[in-house]
Amino acid sequence: MSAVSGIDWEDAFANGSYIEGADDFPGLWTERAESFRRAHPGAIDLPYGDAPRERFDLFKPEGAPKGLFVFVHGGYWQAFDKTSWSHLAAGPLLHGWAVAIPSYTLAPEVGLPDITAQIGRAVSAAAELVEGPIRLSGHSAGGHLVSRMACQNGPLAPEIADRLERVISISGLHDLRPLMLHSMNEKLGLTPETALTESAALNDPLPGVKVTSWVGALERPEFLRQSALLAENWGRAGLETALVADPGKHHFNVIDGIGDPEHPLCHEIAGA
Repeated sequence: MSAVSGIDWEDAFANGSYIEGADDFPGLWTERAESFRRAHPGAIDLPYGDAPRERFDLFKPEGAPKGLFVFVHGGYWQAFDKTSWSHLAAGPLLHGWAVAIPSYTLAPEVGLPDITAQIGRAVSAAAELVEGPIRLSGHSAGGHLVSRMACQNGPLAPEIADRLERVISISGLHDLRPLMLHSMNEKLGLTPETALTESAALNDPLPGVKVTSWVGALERPEFLRQSALLAENWGRAGLETALVADPGKHHFNVIDGIGDPEHPLCHEIAGA
């Protein structure tokens, strides 16, 4: 607990403790992803760097893609890889978007600035293979990473940033300062300097990008706060922003709508 705020930061970020059947979700995600890849093989393990986890999968729709959609997974920067999320490509694919899903090196092997740079390289590598506009979405820690792509101090080169038109952060983390008060910082290694630099809501956004903060209405208060903070701060900075609290959804099922072509979340990602 923080002696300054009185907030129990260990509890504030404890999603699974408040979700019935939380332990079942990782296996379910992996099963769905494997089933999807059997039906839609795609291009698997495309490199975007030299590290073992610097790889992405690319799925293309029938016909010429409308553009590129990139999904970045969560796991508090310490867990999972691209192989658990392939099924989420189903919705954007049916709307005509090519879908890239990258892995990245996990903490504590590298720090958050390194992971941010990796995702920048992943987006850029996928953009070389798919023409047109770029849309990004990520869940939890992945929401942090995609929002960092829309920062003026982000890693995207101007020619890639100019193609970025929409970012949908799902239950994202946009103010990392509280994580310095959490035990996970023993692995994340955040300092006051890197916590500020890596907090999208505390940095200036790129102009012209539409940003949506999407969060489950049943999520922990800190995730609701973090989502609202990004929408509010970047809205004041001049961006078109939206905040959506998805009714009845918690931290682990709020992403399901990506894979459903009729769900409002998929329409936010892949619609006009």
